[in-house]
Amino acid sequence: MLLLRFYKLILLLFIFYSLPGQQTGNPMPGAYSTRSYVHLLKDKKVALVVNHTSVILKTHLADSLLASGIQVTKIFAPEHGFRGSADAGAHVDDSVDQKTGLPIVSLYGTHKKPNQEDFKNVEMVVFDIQDVGVRFYTYSSTLHYVMEACAENKVPLLILDRANPNGHYVDGPVLDRQFASFVGLNPIPIIHGCTLGELAKMINGEGWLANQVVCDLKVIPVQNYSHDAFVHISIPPSPNLPNDQSIGLYPSLCLFEATPVSIGRGTKTQFQVAGIPLEGAGDYQFTPVPMAGAMDPPQKGKLCFGFNLTTVPVRQLGFSLKYLLYFFNKMGKSESFFSSPSFFDKLAGTDTLRKQMLAGQTETQIRATWEPALKVYSQMRLRYLLYK
Repeated sequence: MLLLRFYKLILLLFIFYSLPGQQTGNPMPGAYSTRSYVHLLKDKKVALVVNHTSVILKTHLADSLLASGIQVTKIFAPEHGFRGSADAGAHVDDSVDQKTGLPIVSLYGTHKKPNQEDFKNVEMVVFDIQDVGVRFYTYSSTLHYVMEACAENKVPLLILDRANPNGHYVDGPVLDRQFASFVGLNPIPIIHGCTLGELAKMINGEGWLANQVVCDLKVIPVQNYSHDAFVHISIPPSPNLPNDQSIGLYPSLCLFEATPVSIGRGTKTQFQVAGIPLEGAGDYQFTPVPMAGAMDPPQKGKLCFGFNLTTVPVRQLGFSLKYLLYFFNKMGKSESFFSSPSFFDKLAGTDTLRKQMLAGQTETQIRATWEPALKVYSQMRLRYLLYK
């Protein structure tokens, strides 16, 4: 039975490599380059850091490796869980995968970093998760802690890299270490311009792991990828990022998570609208309601007025403070706009942005203060790039 599944996988891969799309340069995730890494996993007990995006064609990586005779011993699951359905910030319990029988260890909530007990029966860790290239998207923090744990337990880490849909630019304030949290651990800008493979090399190279330990790291690169390429994400990376438009708007809208402004959780246009229950705040109207992935959305059941951003050209918009400053001004330009000032500062990676807004600074003035740190970061980033 296992042999039959393996041959089916090989057939699918053969068909995939023959598709015209691959010949024209569409990015191909590292997981697809099976000949580059399966031999590294032979005769080893392997743990996977994976979620619902960790697929080869339509087959999950765990199933593919098991079918190939690889001894997978456990799964580490990030925020939103192994199947990717949990709400943002929701507690994810340890469990057992019904399909494979593998134990699932949650790396979210109070247990963000694997401990020594978790590494029992593990000789290598494989990390394969689709990221969106934004500092406060927590999969990069999970990567940081997994690297740290691997280094401390002397277990090598293999990253199967995936393309960054926001990898074509670098922008935003660079994180100040005193505001480090799970929504931003390292001194990088909000849009860091790296794949997770590149970011892992940076974390190692810059000595950002605790006690400057170094992870034994190997990256299987994305094929046919460059940073300026348009990247279509076919599997939503989390419940409230359903499409390419939401992924492109995510950097600009996520700061609203620490304010009363709804950004579409509890609607079918998550991270593609913005509004408040204030008539006159905008021409577009929507009402958030409980739904899968957002059981208790901000402004639940209230009619919100604001903007429909589903057709905004996101690559042209980039990372913008336009909507943040608009609603800040609309709501009185006061401290009350920040429903959680401390969380806003963690998302921004600094308290300077909040203070600049309260002082009435324009986006141009605010951006000017980011430039020195962005210039230093951009130069440092070049040392770790795997792609043009």
